[in-house]
Amino acid sequence: MDTFKEQLVKRKKTAKDTAIKVCIVILVVLLAIPAIVYLQAFGVLAIFAMGFGAHFLIGFFNIEYEYIFTNGELDIDIIYNKSRRKRALTTNMKNVEIFAHINDENHAHTLNSAQEVRDYSSGENGPDTYAFLAVHESKKVKIIIDPNEKMLKAFSTAIPRRKFHLKPGSGVVLVG
Repeated sequence: MDTFKEQLVKRKKTAKDTAIKVCIVILVVLLAIPAIVYLQAFGVLAIFAMGFGAHFLIGFFNIEYEYIFTNGELDIDIIYNKSRRKRALTTNMKNVEIFAHINDENHAHTLNSAQEVRDYSSGENGPDTYAFLAVHESKKVKIIIDPNEKMLKAFSTAIPRRKFHLKPGSGVVLVG
């Protein structure tokens, strides 16, 4: 039986994101003044080009993650500004060493043994934030995600039960 689930998770905007956007706008404004003075006729064209560039850069802070789970394989895509898509990760869930809630103290030591951390969650460690440790590109990687209940049920079929740890009261029932 084939399994296919997909989910979209929007990354929350942080204060750092807002500060960088403000710096980009301030930089464009500061560069616009000398552009008009020194480039005269081409100054207006330069301002439009800088404005377009700033708009393009600011779009990189509007991030969504798409989780696509197909027959035991998880693909995670990053979607920038609802228009540009990039594959961030592909991993087979058989490579998962442990899957647990992000705040699970019983498995924190194992999850923190990763050589690299990749956060594909909303950015807020909430009740639906999980982490798993997988071997990816010959190193241990801790991957942080925000799966919904349907995605968790799909994961439970692909990850052996001894490696799959849910938080109490999650509503997901493990069978077998």
